[in-house]
Amino acid sequence: MTKASDAAGPTRQRLIEVAIELFQRHSVAGTSLQMISDELGLTKSAIYHHFRTREDLLSAVMEPLIAEVEALVEAAEAQRSPRARADHMLVGYAGLAAAKRDLIPVFTGDPGVVALLRERKEWAAVVERQAALLAGVEPGLGGQVKAALVMSGIASAAGADYGDVDEATLRDHLVAAGRRALGLRASSH
Repeated sequence: MTKASDAAGPTRQRLIEVAIELFQRHSVAGTSLQMISDELGLTKSAIYHHFRTREDLLSAVMEPLIAEVEALVEAAEAQRSPRARADHMLVGYAGLAAAKRDLIPVFTGDPGVVALLRERKEWAAVVERQAALLAGVEPGLGGQVKAALVMSGIASAAGADYGDVDEATLRDHLVAAGRRALGLRASSH
């Protein structure tokens, strides 16, 4: 590896970190590459070296998150019953939301994220599988509405300011609220 490529890794990671901070402050749609370059004191051409568009940068931010959700979905799909699958998905998603409480709420409903999910069909399919697992407890529109409510509610609630509440406590409360919304009893997770 050359010195130039050694420097590319940290610069790329710093771009992602600053993008996340600005996405949190201004939304994805409200954050430009110019804002990111200004924040870092870099030229836009330096950013273009790593990411050609804001959407490329957003993809780099979202890719690890989607991979985590996909792993949760696959583990939940392996459970034996619809209730066990829904509960497993709920517990996993609540844990992810609690662990990434500064990031998950940013992406829920953001027009830039919605547009990216439309483009990246494989990512949209992961979110659809997640929703289907949660909706599986109650067939039809009622289950679908509950699943959407739980997914968006957890994402939104995870981002609220609860002071110094620790991750495990927040996760447990998100799970409890999600179980009530889905009509699930507590399990041995």
